[in-house]
Amino acid sequence: MADRYTANRADSAEKEQLVQMVGFKIGKEIFGVDILMVQEIIRSAPITHVPNSPQFVEGVINLRGSIIPVIDLRKRLNLGTVEYSKETDWILILDIAGRITGFIVDLVTEVIKIQENSIDPPPDILVAGLHSQYIRGVCEVENTLLILLDFNRILLVDEVKKLKSVTLNQERGDADE
Repeated sequence: MADRYTANRADSAEKEQLVQMVGFKIGKEIFGVDILMVQEIIRSAPITHVPNSPQFVEGVINLRGSIIPVIDLRKRLNLGTVEYSKETDWILILDIAGRITGFIVDLVTEVIKIQENSIDPPPDILVAGLHSQYIRGVCEVENTLLILLDFNRILLVDEVKKLKSVTLNQERGDADE
């Protein structure tokens, strides 16, 4: 009986160390985001472009009455530029500290379960630059390197302020129409 209890405790401790990530691709690279941040994943949405918004902001979408800013993650991570296509691209709708934001990615792959202790910190060369502060870590999954992003740090403070003003201006514009 005691052995069974000990085994059950070991099993639950192992389960607690599992982290679930939503995997997605940008180009050939595979990234992951904590599944608890993901509100939903959508395939097609007309994006309204907003004048004078930051270069990586594609615009806003109206999702069931909520105006949500949409960021082109490829541009934000400096991975080149490709024209958004609602036929092929995906939008991850994430809750980032209470701010609902959409991120355009090339493809959403699958839910990936990884052990917390298998996540390595990003290499020193990556974290030396301020712009790579949003890399939480890296791990190997089925012979492929998975880059885990910290979406709480993907935008700098002044970028968050600009994003809020873009959303507020769009909401006011919609209310005037």
